[in-house]
Amino acid sequence: MKNNILNFLSQPYPFYYKGKSLWLTTGILFAMTLLFGYLFEPFNVYRPEHKMAFFWISFIHSCTPVVVIILFSLFKTNPKIEENWNLSKETLLIAVFLLLTGIFQFIIRDIIYNNPNNWSWAYLYEEVRNTFLVGMLFASILVPLNFKRLNTNHVNKANVLNYSQSLVKPIIDSSIIIEQQVIIDGLNLEVHNLLFAKSDGNYVELYLKQGRSKKELKRITLKQLELVLKPYSNIIKTHRSYLVNLNHIKNIKGNAQGYKIDLYHNDYKIPVSRNMINSFDDKISSI
Repeated sequence: MKNNILNFLSQPYPFYYKGKSLWLTTGILFAMTLLFGYLFEPFNVYRPEHKMAFFWISFIHSCTPVVVIILFSLFKTNPKIEENWNLSKETLLIAVFLLLTGIFQFIIRDIIYNNPNNWSWAYLYEEVRNTFLVGMLFASILVPLNFKRLNTNHVNKANVLNYSQSLVKPIIDSSIIIEQQVIIDGLNLEVHNLLFAKSDGNYVELYLKQGRSKKELKRITLKQLELVLKPYSNIIKTHRSYLVNLNHIKNIKGNAQGYKIDLYHNDYKIPVSRNMINSFDDKISSI
């Protein structure tokens, strides 16, 4: 049982705390909290101490987790953290989020309630406890359901692609000269030997098919490299940090985050992010 739980928590999971995903998550969270609190009144409501209508109290309580989650988003995360996000990290982040939300709910009590004991330890405990009760109820239902939905969908699509990708045609034996941001050390790149490219700030790591696998670090951005390689149909961007040569794909595996690509001649797992799955699918199908 313990091993099953640990294995489940180690599964990849999408990072929802930036970009469009953040605003969608925030909107859903606000709507669910408002409707649940206002319609079901899950905790004791003593209306004589209310400073305003119960709807507006529910509205203010629903705004509190939104403020906390937006504050979370202000901290810049390392792309590697997002790429390696999993259910255990999601669970830990949710727990921290609920703790901070409960503290914020306690801080705003004077705005909502006429109660001389608003700033007591008892009410701090009550607000944190109530936040965890509601938050863990939502999380225990929504996170596993979302994981199962995404994982099943991506696994099934990956299985289909594993048949399709065997039809990928090899690209012609060609080479190009990459003009770098610095004059020295230009690179003569044989495209058919490129396995994948990985962004590293203003540099790109090029993994080449030479022996088992050879890596070269070049001063060029991934965006510039993508423009240079645009004429080659088998080179595709699968993630904001990766370009992959489709001709060297060995296997495609699905998970809740998207896909993971196994390549010949290299043990590195290449991610296909959720927002690039459709273009990846179309590319495989069109070749």
